[in-house]
Amino acid sequence: MAKYLYRLGLWSAKNRLKVIFGGIALLIATAVLALSIGPAFNENTPIPGLKSQEALEMMNNEFPSAPENGGQTKMVFKAPQGATLSSQSAQMTIARTLKKIAEDPAVKEVVSPYKNGSLSVDRTIAYATVTYDVPGGEVTKESKANIDAAAETLRETGWQAEMSGNGYSKMKIVSIMEVIGVFVAFLVLSVTFASFLTGLLPIVTAIIGLGIGLMGVLLGSNVLEMSATSLSLSAMLGLAVGIDYALFIVSRYRQQLLEGYDRDEAIAIANGTAGSSVVFAGITVMIGLCGLAVARIPFLTAMGLAGALCVLAAVLIAVVFVPAVLSWMGERISPKKNNPLLAKFSFKKAGRREDVDTAWGTFVTKRPWLVVLGGVALLAAIALPFGRMELGMPDDAQKPVEQTERRAYDLQTEAYGAGSHSPLVILAEASGGEQAGIDVQKAIEALGKFKNIGTVTPAMPGPSGNLFLISVVPATGAHDQETRDLVQQIRGGAADIQRDTGVRLMVTGSTAVGIDISQKLSDALPKFCLVIIGLAFLLLMTVFRSLLVPIKAVLGFILSLGATLGFVVLVVQDGHTGTLFGFGGPGPILNFLPIIVVGILFGLAMDYEVFLVSRMREEFKHSRDAKRAVLAGIKHSGSVVTAAGLIMISVFVGFMLAEDPIIKSMGFALAFGILFDAFVVRMLIVPGAMTLMGRSAWYLPKWLDRILPNIDVEGESVMEEVNRRKKEAA
Repeated sequence: MAKYLYRLGLWSAKNRLKVIFGGIALLIATAVLALSIGPAFNENTPIPGLKSQEALEMMNNEFPSAPENGGQTKMVFKAPQGATLSSQSAQMTIARTLKKIAEDPAVKEVVSPYKNGSLSVDRTIAYATVTYDVPGGEVTKESKANIDAAAETLRETGWQAEMSGNGYSKMKIVSIMEVIGVFVAFLVLSVTFASFLTGLLPIVTAIIGLGIGLMGVLLGSNVLEMSATSLSLSAMLGLAVGIDYALFIVSRYRQQLLEGYDRDEAIAIANGTAGSSVVFAGITVMIGLCGLAVARIPFLTAMGLAGALCVLAAVLIAVVFVPAVLSWMGERISPKKNNPLLAKFSFKKAGRREDVDTAWGTFVTKRPWLVVLGGVALLAAIALPFGRMELGMPDDAQKPVEQTERRAYDLQTEAYGAGSHSPLVILAEASGGEQAGIDVQKAIEALGKFKNIGTVTPAMPGPSGNLFLISVVPATGAHDQETRDLVQQIRGGAADIQRDTGVRLMVTGSTAVGIDISQKLSDALPKFCLVIIGLAFLLLMTVFRSLLVPIKAVLGFILSLGATLGFVVLVVQDGHTGTLFGFGGPGPILNFLPIIVVGILFGLAMDYEVFLVSRMREEFKHSRDAKRAVLAGIKHSGSVVTAAGLIMISVFVGFMLAEDPIIKSMGFALAFGILFDAFVVRMLIVPGAMTLMGRSAWYLPKWLDRILPNIDVEGESVMEEVNRRKKEAA
């Protein structure tokens, strides 16, 4: 592989203008095509295999609800101090407000609180529903501004008016916080390269690759059922790996310049060596993302494919476009030199300029037991809360109180109780005829005997006369264990109720669907982890021709994964220091977050492992000195891994500061996942463990060495290609 990447880099350098203009043209073409067709994201993708799915499909067939096809905004009112919503003046105020909202041509229907019966017991809180003629994701900014203006008019007169719902959601794919994250990445790159211009190069190339990838995702949304979250995850991941991959190649290019190679040759060698690591790392990330299909949940599969597409674009830009840009910039990028700002972290010993000693390397290799045990103990302690992780879907309760959605949530809790956010839909199937209504009423009476039942609405018959719709409001919230237990109790008791009444009861609705999805993802997580861990072992054994190095890498990955999920539980679920990171309150862990973190962190961890340990192996093959190999790896790759980790963290922190709880939790988990893996596992535990293993780290039975393919990540074949070209030139 390295030989072909060498030739590709040389070709790109010699055809730099064609490659640069071709890449820009591809970006423009995909943007024009994607924006002209438009996205087609779907937030209601059906999930086969769920207990609630069959009932949901039957319900949709029997009770086709037109309003549910359009976006809906719930406007929650609270009367001024000392007033109630029953007064004539209050009714006139609400009617006037809703009339103004209804003037929007996009509004299909407005139902007032006096028609939907939503007045609270003390008649101070109620809500109206506004239904649009387009799906929630397509409601325009003008429509949202119209309802904002109506609410603000109410607030000026002492009322409280808050909004929520899919017709009001203002999810941003890119915000000022993400831009700040990119700016921090630029500062890290500038310090690393001691040049603002060179520091800008990886960001520009990464943005071009990200643009191509995101346009591909927009196009893909018209083919696959995917949610808008797929776009945010793809943007987060594509930007981070795009910058890192360009960083690896630029760093190696400057090193080759320092060794005396001409620019085109240095570009080709960098592409053959660092580019091999980039391709390998990209493949592992893509495998991890595509492996999300193991869960057999369509929206998760689509999310993984979208992320993999952006990673693929980042890899192609790194090995094709970056070499062309390096050639075009020419003398403006200087050879690697001593950076006075980084000298403090290099700690080269006086009088040993050509040696591999650094203060960090010396510290780790002189105290390997202390380093390894300390790092393992730290991560194991952070991982402890992982055992009590509870999965679910974040809702408006996790948003800051400054947001109207959170205030609307709190008003509804105040008016109707916590269970109002977790209604269960019961589909009752009877035999039909006049007796059906009587049988269903008996089934409702049986439902009332279950614990934690708040209220049960009268049964609503469907057109067929066989199906009835019953709404059950639990006494507890959507994320409480008692609500989950209630769903299981109803399902467990359904057989007895059917035997006594002849009515078959099925539980569905958003709360039940969320519980079923969380359970299915929990069941899929161990299987997915085994697939990923087994794959990691095989890949690393092939790359490093070793048995112990892959075992050490896999154990390190498990440590960083456990610490990541444990810290997420501590902050997000338990609420400790949650406000410091922008979480509005404690809540469940996003149900697909663990499996997403496993897939992404696996690829990124292997990325750093390969870049660090491949330099150790390269040195060991030359010197046969295991300790010197560890020191060389830290010296030559340590600063690059550190910079890459800081860049990843800065990008993910930008997304962590987003308003949407789903994006926030993913950014938070990945930022701390990289922190634990890059700085504790790869820069502390890995070199310490390699020192303890010594020469045995590189042991591989000869029979196994013969049957394993040679991936050549270190680029040994590159030097053969360089020598061949020199002979041809001579």
